[in-house]
Amino acid sequence: MIVAAIFLALIVMICFNVPIAVALAISAILGLLYIEGTGSLVTVALDMYDGSTKFSLIAIPMFVLAGAIMNAGGISKRLIAFVSALLGFIRGGLAMVNIGVSLFFAEISGSAVADVAATGSILIPAMKRKGYPGALAASVTSSSASLAIIIPPSIPMILYAVSAETSVEQLFVAGVVPGLIGAAGLMGVAYWFARRYNLPIEEAFNTAHLKRTFLDALPTFALPVIILGGIFGGIVTATEAAGLAVLASLVIGAYYRELDFKHLKEAMLDGGVQTAVVMLLVAASVLMGGFLTRAQIPQDLAQAIIDFTDNKYVILLILNFLFLVIGFFLHSAAAIILVVPIIIPLIQQAGIDPIHFGLVVTLNLAIGQQTPPVASVLITACSIARTNIWEVTKVNIYFIAVLLTVLMICTYVPQVPLFLVELFYR
Repeated sequence: MIVAAIFLALIVMICFNVPIAVALAISAILGLLYIEGTGSLVTVALDMYDGSTKFSLIAIPMFVLAGAIMNAGGISKRLIAFVSALLGFIRGGLAMVNIGVSLFFAEISGSAVADVAATGSILIPAMKRKGYPGALAASVTSSSASLAIIIPPSIPMILYAVSAETSVEQLFVAGVVPGLIGAAGLMGVAYWFARRYNLPIEEAFNTAHLKRTFLDALPTFALPVIILGGIFGGIVTATEAAGLAVLASLVIGAYYRELDFKHLKEAMLDGGVQTAVVMLLVAASVLMGGFLTRAQIPQDLAQAIIDFTDNKYVILLILNFLFLVIGFFLHSAAAIILVVPIIIPLIQQAGIDPIHFGLVVTLNLAIGQQTPPVASVLITACSIARTNIWEVTKVNIYFIAVLLTVLMICTYVPQVPLFLVELFYR
């Protein structure tokens, strides 16, 4: 009964627009007071501090800052120019460029919202000028930005790894193949829309122009080499790779001579704000996790589902449905922090690989970023495109279908995400 009351209080506060981190903390404190009295509050501040200062979490502000510097330092526009020269000869090439740039940007920022803000502000107006319907431009930008939390590095993957006490590096490796499959599927849907609307070819293929834009963007390609090469090669941890990404972004921005003190200050402030939101959620989740553990909720839930079925694929189906519904109402960070600690005992009892399940969770939350009412990434894209969210959703449903297909493949053919993990780590 107390658990139901605490969750009801949490939902009511969220409905009244109380910040999720504040609502989580208040609800957890009320629960602890009921279970253990005022003595349980003595260590609240220390627990929140300890929970939000784990080494793996340092990667979050570093990756966010690297993405902000990348955009402020002129790196993004050079990347767009190169991908345009590479893919612009295809009908609807600007949509392909949008997806291709998101594929690359995902390897630096780890944030879908950052991806939309950085690339959408350039590409959505350009697509509309070329005759793309606003709904299609916003859909392509929004759905492709979700690749930012599937392809490494990924902020939700870092949060999951900390919550599930598993390897960040292995999660990153597991995301590569599903991310590439998702990108290919999104490009296929974009090409279908291009034929349907008779959209223009962006530019004729020109080897000289491709070479020129490649050379101009060449320093940019050092970023994924540093991040992914270092992690895959076992040279650095994910956190160390994040620090190197910031340093490399600063050097490349200085090389292009577009990163002055003003832009650097704006990038640092932007990164600080985004990081603060996530870390407040992490700190508040420590309290909620403590309350749930003392109330035996994770253990009771695991036992109830195991009593219903011990087939791990049926359990995965149930959990897929649960996370898809949660994605309608919670941001990815909040969903992971609130739900994963409850689910982990069930995953362990069912014999499900935590790396496999981490990717399933991430894909579900990528879809949640595209489905109203919360849909943080979709709303950002609609704001840039100045288009009604429901009109965009009618188009975006085709791109969501691609993400759902990738989710089903990764859920029931675990060899797809785990192939590279087995190759590098096991």
